[in-house]
Amino acid sequence: MSSPVSTLSKLTGSFTAEAFAAHLARVAHLPSWWLDRQRAAYARFVELPMPKRTDEGWRFSNYTALTLDGFQLPPAVKAEQIAHREIGVTGAGTLLLANNRLAQHVPLAPALAQQGVIFASLQHALLYHGDLVRSHLLAQPSKFGSDKFAALHEAFLEDGAFIYVPKGVDAELPLGVFHYACGDGAAVFPHTLVIAEENAKVTVADFFRSDSASGAQAAQFACGGNDLYAGHGAQVTYVAMQDWSRDTLSFQFNAIVARRDAKVLSLNLHAGARQARHESFSQLAAPGAHSEMLALTIAHGTQEFDQRTLQIHQAPNTSSNLLYKNALLDAAKTIFSGLIVVDPDAQKTDAYQSNRNLMLSDEAEANSLPGLEIQANDVRCTHGATSARIDAEQEFYLESRGIRPAQAQELLVFGFFEEVLGKIENAQLHDTLANIIREKFKS
Repeated sequence: MSSPVSTLSKLTGSFTAEAFAAHLARVAHLPSWWLDRQRAAYARFVELPMPKRTDEGWRFSNYTALTLDGFQLPPAVKAEQIAHREIGVTGAGTLLLANNRLAQHVPLAPALAQQGVIFASLQHALLYHGDLVRSHLLAQPSKFGSDKFAALHEAFLEDGAFIYVPKGVDAELPLGVFHYACGDGAAVFPHTLVIAEENAKVTVADFFRSDSASGAQAAQFACGGNDLYAGHGAQVTYVAMQDWSRDTLSFQFNAIVARRDAKVLSLNLHAGARQARHESFSQLAAPGAHSEMLALTIAHGTQEFDQRTLQIHQAPNTSSNLLYKNALLDAAKTIFSGLIVVDPDAQKTDAYQSNRNLMLSDEAEANSLPGLEIQANDVRCTHGATSARIDAEQEFYLESRGIRPAQAQELLVFGFFEEVLGKIENAQLHDTLANIIREKFKS
């Protein structure tokens, strides 16, 4: 029979009460309401069990490989210690966060700052824009069965990015946010909060990386999230790239709220980590709201990418479009589980959900679980999933013209991905993601 101490150790791993107390000491200058939320979140984290085989929210997942042991809250690092590349975001401003702390801030273009746009660290926002943060930070509870890890994220969230665009302002150039994990065993909790008020417009590029000095095989833990809020008529474009080390355990919780006639495009590129779980939630909360949920995954070796999505239509005349594309090599594995929910009052809903898998190996495995839950009678909702290999005739056509097999495969994968990449209007961001994908085929 296990002792209470050993049982608690299994539930908390490295994230002990002592580690949490050390975290609270570092953020003691933040508002009391936020510290109280963190204490409540840590209590939930301790009480909640780890996932198990019978949990529907973890169907097909390798839950036995989940561990909270061996990680630590890492020391601060300076910006000059990081092998950082400015990619795809020039002119508007950048934030660089490393090991849960702000390391560098390139301020906004003066014209945007004069119009009231705020681009700052989350700690700065907690201290000086508390009401905004309180209304929108982690406002949506976990809905996918990862409550324990969502509570862990809230409990240890130390700093992140805060972006606020006032009514009617167009932040034309992309704002860049870079989150780094530095050092073997580092545990990081990145977060990005974006608030676009009525008829505002903003593009955010969010990058998640392990510092190259840590080594490609550094064992790290990343538990991040974002909140995207689009007010009436607002337009938000959010592009994220995840390239953690190949031995990282990663969780990411994305929440979108779109109000009347708002449009949100969220695109996530998944490339790194040993095991990565990405959960994305869209709430279409008022008539005319639209959410475009896009993802591209390049799965190598024995990587596992677990993708869980939820599109909730709560008002009439709302629409959502989900397109997740995965390219699987070697013995990689992907899981997609998506659900469209239409509330009784959400008549004239138009919702689409598609998961497409390109199998580049006989050993690769793709699991797809699309679903619908419709409570209104005047809607158009469709979903589907496909898994297929590269067309042999297309491959032969390229190789017969002197293109090597590896290059031919890369070209065909780009053709497969371009349907998603083509939705990025900013040419710089489009080319940045394309270059990252090319790098993955060379690794």
